[in-house]
Order: sequence, then C-alpha cells, then structure tokens
Amino acid sequence: MSARPGPVRGQPPETTDHDFWRDLRRSTQARIGLGRTGDALPTTDVLALRAAHAAARDAVHLPLDVPALTEQVNALGLGTPVAIASRASDRAEYLRRPDLGRLPADLSLLAPSRADLGFVLADGLSPLALSHHGPGLLAALAAEFAGRYTLAPPVIATQARVALGDHIAEAMGVRTVLVLIGERPGLSVADSLGIYLTHLPRPGRADAERNCISNIHPPDGLTYADAARVVAGLVAGARSLGRSGVDLKDTSRADALATTETRTITP
Repeated sequence: MSARPGPVRGQPPETTDHDFWRDLRRSTQARIGLGRTGDALPTTDVLALRAAHAAARDAVHLPLDVPALTEQVNALGLGTPVAIASRASDRAEYLRRPDLGRLPADLSLLAPSRADLGFVLADGLSPLALSHHGPGLLAALAAEFAGRYTLAPPVIATQARVALGDHIAEAMGVRTVLVLIGERPGLSVADSLGIYLTHLPRPGRADAERNCISNIHPPDGLTYADAARVVAGLVAGARSLGRSGVDLKDTSRADALATTETRTITP
C-alpha cells in the first residue's frame, strides 16, 4: 500500500473540520460547529446550552441589590443617588405589564437640577448586567463628560423600562438623559448592558426619538471607554441637531479614523 501523499511544497497544510471550527469560535460567542453524536448534539454542548438558558432566566429574575449599587455609585462622587421604582409592584407584574415599567410610582424624592446630562441606572431585563457593569460604565461616562457638561446626581430605577427615564428626566429638568439598562439576556451573554440616549426628554417620546448603544459587557462585548466615546459623540450631535433618534447618526468611528489619518500625515 502506498503512503498518503504529504502537502505540496508552498501550500498550507490540510485543515481538519475540528481545527476550522475551533479557529472560528475564537471570534464569536455564537454556538457554531457543535458537531454530532449520531443524530444528536454532543452531550457536552447540550448541557452547556441548558446552563446558558438557566443563566439567562436567572439574570431576568435576580433582584437588584439597590443598597450595594447605591454605595458603589455614591463612591464615584457624582452626587447621592436616588432610588425610584416603577408602578410594577414586583418582577412578575413587570414581565406581564411592560406599560407599568414605563411609569413612575413616585418622583417626589427627585430634586430639580437643570443639568445638561442625567443618568438613570435601570435594572431592565437583566439586573445582573447593571450590577456587573453599571458602576464601571458610569465612571467611564463621567470621565468622558468631565469639564464639558453639568451632570445631575444619578438615579437608580427598579422594575424599569427605558421610557421611565423620560419621566425622571423631566422631573429633574435635564436636557439629555442617558438610561443605562440591563438588556434582554440571551444564550450567549446574560449580563449585557445598553445605553439609551434621549435629548429633550419628556413623557410620550417614541423609540424612534432615541439612540441606543448596546452589547456593553467587557471583555467580550463593547468596553466602557468605547461606549463612552460613542455616547459623547451622540450627545454632541444631539445638542447641535436639537434632537436625538433616527436623524442622529454615530460618527465617532469616522472621527477617530480622521484623527488617526491627520496624525499620520502631519509632517
């Protein structure tokens, strides 16, 4: 029997299916190339899928530790945070009645600030995400805006949907509100945070009047610094345009490239 011929000189070695999928998995959190055991998925992958599903469910139902988050946010020196609840009485009602999550139970604790920017840290559909990433992201945003805008004391909102931020912002009198909210957990990540920007907020604003930066969960998702840079560009654009939403585009990447090119060609 003749020996199997080796690779031709100058050509890359033959790649197996295992090597091919292993290399692709390094660039994504998606479940790809899982293989088969007979007609079924391998047991290891089935168990991993079930564990991810359980983690996603837990992230939705995990109650937010408001005192712990308040302590972390207070340490940032942005003012004493105020806790606000929506009209959803508990997690079950919050999930059944999204409309109640958009309405405040009581805003009497909020003091008018007339600041340029307001921050609302909302538990959303993943309190776990807010616990993991809220303080770090807020610190990055505060550093990005330091010396450029006046900042209102942060607000922590529970059983909250994005639109709750409009009521909070109007009560405080801020020009632009940034709602940092836990995103719906998936089978790849259960602790992703999003930022919703609304310029000149008021109750009744439509989703088309907001801008969203999502997938913030370092090290696998967007970093705090990158998210803050994008938000800073959108805030500047909203103030110049006079509105946020579909008419406002993210130019932060183009601006960064232009700056890099300018530095490169400067003699």
